Amino acid sequence: MTVEQRSRLMSKIKSKGTKAELALRKALREEGLRYRLYYGPEKVDIAFPREKVAVFVDGCFWHSCPEHGHIPKSNVGYWGAKLSKNKERAAAKDARLRASGWAPVHIWEHEVYADPAACAKKVNGALESIDKKGRADTDIRRRG
Repeated sequence: MTVEQRSRLMSKIKSKGTKAELALRKALREEGLRYRLYYGPEKVDIAFPREKVAVFVDGCFWHSCPEHGHIPKSNVGYWGAKLSKNKERAAAKDARLRASGWAPVHIWEHEVYADPAACAKKVNGALESIDKKGRADTDIRRRG
């Protein structure tokens, strides 16, 4: 496989505007919420800058979902390292966001596909948990 063929193949893997993201964005609009896309240096998927809430829609494969994540059988060494590096990178991003006063919220893609309205309510709950000074009352963590 040439470099050009490999590059064409890799470009088909979306990092923005995935079906799960689009479904969540639609549900958020239906809740009457306004948001920014791919915001700031951390490239937050869906951001609420005034409340400082960062929403990420995590793909089950790429972020090793406990229900649906798996390591492919071929090239196990590469994929194991790649997927664990993705988790480390996400944790570091969350730490940087928390240090700057943001509350990261992670939603699995399978949750969005199952019930986008419930995911929008989860985000709305996170927004409501922010006090008047823009700080998160509680730590909003990923739920599997």
